[in-house]
Amino acid sequence: MASTLFSPITLRELTISNRVTVAPMCQYSAQDGIPQNWHLAHLGQFAMSGPGLIFTEATGVEPDGRITLGCTGLYDDATESSFARIVSFLKSVADMAVGIQLGHAGRKGNTVEPWLGGGMIEGKGAWHPQAPSAVPYLPGWPAPDPMNEADMERITLAFVDAAHRAERAGFDIIQLHVAHGYLLHQFLSPITNKRDDGYGGSLEARMRYPLEVFKAVREAFPAEKPVMVRLSATDWIDGGWDIEQSIEFCRALKELGCDMIDVSSGGLDQAQEIVTGPGYQVDFSARIRAEAQIPTMSVGQITDPIQAETILRSGQADMIALARGMLWDPRWTWKAAIALDEEIALPAPYARCNPNLRATPFVSRS
Repeated sequence: MASTLFSPITLRELTISNRVTVAPMCQYSAQDGIPQNWHLAHLGQFAMSGPGLIFTEATGVEPDGRITLGCTGLYDDATESSFARIVSFLKSVADMAVGIQLGHAGRKGNTVEPWLGGGMIEGKGAWHPQAPSAVPYLPGWPAPDPMNEADMERITLAFVDAAHRAERAGFDIIQLHVAHGYLLHQFLSPITNKRDDGYGGSLEARMRYPLEVFKAVREAFPAEKPVMVRLSATDWIDGGWDIEQSIEFCRALKELGCDMIDVSSGGLDQAQEIVTGPGYQVDFSARIRAEAQIPTMSVGQITDPIQAETILRSGQADMIALARGMLWDPRWTWKAAIALDEEIALPAPYARCNPNLRATPFVSRS
């Protein structure tokens, strides 16, 4: 019996060869927002393994929308050109879809790289973050500037510009980042959204701006190409964003043409109390898929091919994403194909690398 993990999936007019996805992974290694050779090597190692879809990392739609000075951006010709080079290379060595995650850091911006401590940037290059409300990310940090409607319009237009640039750069999919405590998530959660205008208070009002941004991105990206959303299904904090609100939000996204929800969780505030374990976010994916009637991608401590296949076959998700699992084992897809007795396409020089792996040679187009 054929596996689900290695069956194709079609979103709009894009057919993805299998359900294995390399999740976005921040590298904090860009220069002035421009991806470097590091990014080419980082993503290229996964392309050789045969996943159906690879996402580049969280990418700021304006310079002040980055998390750190080392984060990638897509807001000028230099960033666009560098991403186009990477996309072209990935597609030259494997038959896969390539997606970009577009976001804005909001109050979590202006921080130094994690290996340098993750504190606030001071001095050259620093900026003062904006957010829905003046709620600092950590005690002792300065409060972000509350956004007015002109700020919101500016950032919406930045998302639209990035969507146009993503199309020109050759990306097949856009994933809108509405998770992990970044700007659009900040609008959703009552912990970070204290507004008393039409964008705060009720669930409908808190959803308003993220839905406006999604609608603008959906309209800007070609109709035949999918637009997904990365969502934190819960803040893991009492009184915060939760799965019930997420289901309502996903219903609204579906009405606007969202093609899939990549279901994650947490990241909004240090007060979170996350209960982790193998596949700890799968139940959120299953509920959103069933109750919002929208395809989902499941991510989070999914490490074993049989585990991934079970999630898909039991109807808890439609695709599987791996991040740390891929870092630890960039050839995860090869091993999954052996475990599930499936044949996959590999770059021709690698097609005979293992007698237990059934592989179809993919001839490089470069």
